[in-house]
Amino acid sequence: MIPIGVSNRHIHLKREDLDKLFGEGYQLTTAKKLSQPGEFAANETVRVVGSKGEFPAVRVLGPLRKFTQLEISNTDSFSLGVKAPLRASGNLDGTPGIKLVGPKGALEIQEGVIVAERHIHMTPGDAANYNVQDGDYVSVKSAGERSLIFNQVLIRVKDSYALDMHIDTDEANAAGLRTGDHIEIIK
Repeated sequence: MIPIGVSNRHIHLKREDLDKLFGEGYQLTTAKKLSQPGEFAANETVRVVGSKGEFPAVRVLGPLRKFTQLEISNTDSFSLGVKAPLRASGNLDGTPGIKLVGPKGALEIQEGVIVAERHIHMTPGDAANYNVQDGDYVSVKSAGERSLIFNQVLIRVKDSYALDMHIDTDEANAAGLRTGDHIEIIK
C-alpha cells in the first residue's frame, strides 16, 4: 500500500522571483515539513491574480527551485480564468503565466501555471519492489465508499524520495481520499 498526499494549490519559486515578491535575499521560513525529505510548506504566501479571479494566499513551498511553478486544480483553473494544462512538474514549455503579488512587489510570470500530473514518488528500491521505472505510468486503486481506479499515474524515482502518491484536491474529493490514506498499484 502506498500513502496518499493531497496537494492543495501551491507555488514553487525561483530565487529571482522570491526577491521581487519578498525583498532581496529573503529566506523562506518553515511552517510544516512535507512528506518528501527536505521539502516544506513555508509560512509565506503570495496573492495569485487571474483574469477572472484571484486567490489571496497561495502557500509557497520550499526549498527554492530553478523555476517558478504554480500548481492548481482544474477547479482553480476555472476560478482564476487561466487554462492550465495537465503537466508533470517542471514541464513548463507553452504553459500560461499569471500575476503574483507579494509583500514587497509584484510580477507577471510568462509561463509556469499547471495542473500537476498525479504521480508516485519512490526510491530505486521501491521501484524495484513494484517492478516499475522512472517515467513509467501505472494504474492505482483506492478503497472506501468512493473507490476509484486512477489511470496514467506517473512514476518518479530518485534516491532522496519517500514513497508517496500526490494527487490534487479535485482528485482527492472525487475518491473521498485524504492525506494519509493508501492506494495500491494494480498489476
